[in-house]
Amino acid sequence: MEAPQLLVIRHGQTDWSLTGRHTGRTDIELTDVGRDEARAAASTLAGWNLDRAYTSPLVRAHETAELVSPSCGLVVDDSLVEWDYGVYEGESTPQTRERVPGWSVWTHEIVGGESVEQVGERADRFLRRFESEVTVGSAVVFAHGHFLAILIARWCGLPAVEGRRFALATATVSLLGSHREDRVIRTLNHRVGDVLDPPFRS
Repeated sequence: MEAPQLLVIRHGQTDWSLTGRHTGRTDIELTDVGRDEARAAASTLAGWNLDRAYTSPLVRAHETAELVSPSCGLVVDDSLVEWDYGVYEGESTPQTRERVPGWSVWTHEIVGGESVEQVGERADRFLRRFESEVTVGSAVVFAHGHFLAILIARWCGLPAVEGRRFALATATVSLLGSHREDRVIRTLNHRVGDVLDPPFRS
């Protein structure tokens, strides 16, 4: 029996993603470009028979999910919200580094927000849900850049901080699967509009 696969889709462009501002719990809509990106991502999933589709409740992810419109419907999961950036919400990394030299979400305390380990615990919670609900076939998750990077790291059995290795562009599609006994990344940052062949066979 083949192990289930998980498609990972970051939300489309927003005004804040365009300018590199950290967007955690601020509920910001897609731009028109972001909506076009989401529609293009839908064509990437042509031919996929999805068993489950999960989305963050935040509007930028939920709207992306609705525009992709998986035939299995959508399940909202609060675990999928973006990292709580605390006092750094709405700032870009260069702005923060003007007062905190060398600052990074990956290496510094997030004052008033979540630690990387806490985000990793939420990613683990979602993966446990996925494992219990999708035992064969494929599912898709719509969420946010940093959260999904951490989810990819945890899928591979890496510490949450290693999410820093997986930078995800808006509305790109990544595919997580297995090869024999190991969980692997099949595709990362698949460009919108390109068809991703369903499903990969080991």
